[in-house]
Amino acid sequence: MNADDRRAAGSADATLTGVGVGPGDPELLTVKAVRVLREADVVFVPVMADRVEPTATAGATPPGTDAGRAERTVREYVAADRLRRLPFALDDRGGVTARRAAAWDDAARVVVEAIDAGARSLAFATIGDPNVYSTFGYLAQSVRALRPTVRVATVPGVTAMQELAARSGTPLCEGREPLTLLPATAGLALFAEALAGPGTVVAYKGWRRHPELLAELRRQGRLADAVLGSSLGLPGERIGPVDDTGDLPYLSTLLVPARRDHRGGKL
Repeated sequence: MNADDRRAAGSADATLTGVGVGPGDPELLTVKAVRVLREADVVFVPVMADRVEPTATAGATPPGTDAGRAERTVREYVAADRLRRLPFALDDRGGVTARRAAAWDDAARVVVEAIDAGARSLAFATIGDPNVYSTFGYLAQSVRALRPTVRVATVPGVTAMQELAARSGTPLCEGREPLTLLPATAGLALFAEALAGPGTVVAYKGWRRHPELLAELRRQGRLADAVLGSSLGLPGERIGPVDDTGDLPYLSTLLVPARRDHRGGKL
């Protein structure tokens, strides 16, 4: 058996699991998420690409570099020296840029190097849920392109819209109401169309487009009931009415509940 065959055989026993760690509050991790993170041979966490270079060395986190939200949450359950940072071009705009694609490829190579070194249980901590607007999907695809036999799994996590609904006392959907989740980066037309419908609308990533979203809420008479959440579960979080607040963080959530006239009216 040559080296390539040995690597392929080893990959067949390896599992890469995307673990949802919620919007920021460590108490929102599920029991399963904590177990998977603690049992993993290595736990990867995403970080902005300009903060640290990718490395395959366990615990090689340069002092003084900023931890991402997922890392700060996971540190409540996993020692820092068991974490490995994977840089991603999280702030890139304009689709699959060269910088973004290169970051995916570099991160996948780090994961594969860990597998080739003997890791069999690998976890990737992602804020929210790994199947909802998560970097994990791109990482998993990139790893499978290099090692097709690697198993991929996910552990669901609490999403920002669920946390905002809970903290603001706003039911997401009732009876026959639809629930629409969209990224504000998809454009104002999609948001306006969803607002005109019969259900609740949730918009992620509205920081740069906040003035446009605010204007559309006013235009459609939906401003009074809308709720804005930012930095949920973290110091400095904000939960309250939608206004002209500037300098919103990238991970802001806008919740616009369906119009409801009376109890059970949508049954």
